[in-house]
Amino acid sequence: MKSVCGYCNLFYVVRREDGMGGTEGTEKRAAADSDDAATARDERGRGGAPADTGTTGRTRGTEHLTVERVGATLVLTLDRPEAKNALSLPMLVGLHDGWTAADEDDDIRSIVLTGAGGTFCAGMDLKALAGDGMAGEQYRDRLRDDPDLHWKAMLRHHRPRKPVIAAVEGYCVAGGTEILQGTDIRVAGESAVFGLFEVRRGLFPIGGSTVRLARQIPHTHALEMLLTGRPYPAAEAERIGLIGHVVPDGTALEKALEIAALINACGPLAVEAVKASVHETAGMTEEEGLKAELARGWPIFDTADAKEGSRAFAEKRPPVYRRT
Repeated sequence: MKSVCGYCNLFYVVRREDGMGGTEGTEKRAAADSDDAATARDERGRGGAPADTGTTGRTRGTEHLTVERVGATLVLTLDRPEAKNALSLPMLVGLHDGWTAADEDDDIRSIVLTGAGGTFCAGMDLKALAGDGMAGEQYRDRLRDDPDLHWKAMLRHHRPRKPVIAAVEGYCVAGGTEILQGTDIRVAGESAVFGLFEVRRGLFPIGGSTVRLARQIPHTHALEMLLTGRPYPAAEAERIGLIGHVVPDGTALEKALEIAALINACGPLAVEAVKASVHETAGMTEEEGLKAELARGWPIFDTADAKEGSRAFAEKRPPVYRRT
C-alpha cells in the first residue's frame, strides 16, 4: 500500500447505531462511564526493581492517544471513547510515536496498550483517516513523509523491542483484534469481545491476521474466526489461546501493570533478547532456531547485568540492573 487512501478503502467504521458491525446481543454493552484507562495507577514495585520507583504521570501524546509513564512502564491509551476508540489518524500517529519512544528510552522496560472508556478498539475509522474535515488533518504530512506509518502504528510492520502487554476491556474487534496480535501478553476483562468482522462486510483483514492468527492459535480456531466473522467472548478467546488472562471487568489494566512490574524486575537485556529470539526463530527449522538462539543468548552471559543477577541471588537481595 503506497497511500493511506488505498488503505482506508479496506476498512470500515464500526458505529454505535449498527450494533458493532451487525453482531447480536453479545455486543450490546454501553461503554463504562469514566473508567479512563489513562488514569495513573499506583505503582507496583516488584522484586526491588529500581526502574519501578520513578514518577508516574502523563508525558505526551495526541488528542486520541494518551501516553503515561508508570514507573518503568509506558502506558499507551487509545483515547476516543465516543467512537469506541475506532482508529483515527491522530491515534495512529500517537501509537507510532509511542512505540518509537519506548524503543529509544532505555528506562522504559515494558509497554501496556489499553483503551479509554471501557473499550479497547472497535476497528478503523475511515472518515478520520481520509480527513473529511475530522480531527487529524494536521498529521497528514506525517503520512506523506512515511507512507508506512499506519502499518507501524498497528504493529504490522514494527515490533517494539520491549514487551507489549494488552489490557482489554469491552470491544476489541476488527482492527482491534489485528493490533492485539502484535502484542506479546494479553489480559481481558470478562465482558470483553473479540473478532475479525471484515468478511461480513466483504472485506479482508489486511492488518496481518491471515498470516499471524494461525501461528498464534490452533489452525481450526484461526480459520473459524477469520471465515465466520463472529464475535468471541473473553472466556472463549482465552480457551483458544488468543488471550492469556480473563479478569473482572475494570481490572485489566491493573493486571497488565502487575505483569509489567514482574517483567521490569528482570534483566532488561535478557528480556529483550528473549523476546527477539522467540520472534526471529518462529519461522525457522528447529536446527536453525537453536543456532539463532545461541547467537542471541550467549552474549547475555557476558553482561554486567548477568553477573549482577547471580551476585544478588547469592547475597539474597534484589538485583540492580543497569543495561550493561
